Amino acid sequence: MHAETRLPRNGKEGILFGLIVSILSVNTIAPVITGLELGFSKAVYWNTLKIIPFMWIIVLLSVRFLAGPIVGRVLPRFLKPTDGFAVRVLMTIVLNVTVLSLWMSIIGTWVGMREISLHPFQNFLHIWPRNFGVAFWIEMLFAQPIARWGMKMLHARQDRQALRAVRSDS
Repeated sequence: MHAETRLPRNGKEGILFGLIVSILSVNTIAPVITGLELGFSKAVYWNTLKIIPFMWIIVLLSVRFLAGPIVGRVLPRFLKPTDGFAVRVLMTIVLNVTVLSLWMSIIGTWVGMREISLHPFQNFLHIWPRNFGVAFWIEMLFAQPIARWGMKMLHARQDRQALRAVRSDS
């Protein structure tokens, strides 16, 4: 997978990839889910924008300390060495979105309501499938493709620079 131009090749690129995905995801998933819950209006949207910085930090920490370790352990059980790029990406997205949507259906509700209550547990069977669906499709069709395109462009630029350096040394 290291030769794959659509994925990060090192830690710095991994951070960049994660930032792109998280910024796109939080700025789309939170407003859509909030709109579905409370109705789509300017007031609801502006209130959602106020909590997005907190949600972004929670999502980054959740990916790093919750979803990442869980998915890292579970993913190899679903994949074979012969599985291609698309299967690996799909399974990674499904598992990450499953873990994060389960967690964020509770934590996100608390942050959005600005109180810890039983509401997310009482309505879990209603809110989690919807939250999973919203997050899954935004990740599949929007956030992940843009982040992979960004990696591909970064690697193309790096390859051009390396080629120029080789030509100038010749």
